[in-house]
Amino acid sequence: MPANRFNGFTDYGVGVGLRIPHYNHIFSRKPVVDWFEIISENFMVDGGRPLAVLDQILERYRVVQHGVSMYFGSADKLNRQHLRRLKTLVRRTGTPWLSDHLCWGSADGRYSHDLLPMPYTFEAAKVTARKIREVRDFLEVPVIVENVSSYAEFHISEMTEWEFLNEVVERADCGILLDVNNIYVSSRNHSFNPGHYLDAVPPERVAQLHIAGHSTFEKYILDTHDHPVIDPVWALYERAIERCGNIATLLEWDQNIPTFEEVHTEARKAEKYLTAPASA
Repeated sequence: MPANRFNGFTDYGVGVGLRIPHYNHIFSRKPVVDWFEIISENFMVDGGRPLAVLDQILERYRVVQHGVSMYFGSADKLNRQHLRRLKTLVRRTGTPWLSDHLCWGSADGRYSHDLLPMPYTFEAAKVTARKIREVRDFLEVPVIVENVSSYAEFHISEMTEWEFLNEVVERADCGILLDVNNIYVSSRNHSFNPGHYLDAVPPERVAQLHIAGHSTFEKYILDTHDHPVIDPVWALYERAIERCGNIATLLEWDQNIPTFEEVHTEARKAEKYLTAPASA
């Protein structure tokens, strides 16, 4: 799979999320890490320790920004103050792309602080795509959208989740952050074949992959990011790499966070699925 404007970051390898419990280890041991993903909202401040830490990281490592509050699918207008702060951070980090979730989470100026699933309608796709284009044009950096895990569905949906994802990214002309764990979680919660979802995603638009662990309950699976990656998710990841090529990959581990070595070791398991680059 040749590189293109969406999956051209084939040299990024495998990254991990930058988390507070690991700061001391990172600064004292200086581990070799391909890149760190930061949650943008944690660093959209005017000064203080967060930016001091970020600047130390930037001296040694590549950083990619990941957002959790853009809510592309909400009917509310974009928050211009949020975008201005985000653009300042984008310029500080030099992030090669910016990701956020294909979801909604606000109404009439009130925020749920959750990643709520979309109704899969053509009207929702149209509104969402327009907002993605506005964000991309304002921030002047490629924007990619992530499929979320879900636990409820709308009866008014006019298409499947993967058809909706494709409709949005085609209308917005943007890339995809494909979370294979979220595909697996939603497939178990809504009884669909995760392979069908993965095979329907246009590989040329996949710019990044997420892998993670989850928690299994009696009637549903919850995307908790607090366990190692299970074998069925690794199988989906392998299938994604076969279809999309050596896409930049990020391991998420956000609760019950173990040592940095354990997280990094789990992340580097992805390397065995990556193919060696062709020789010149």
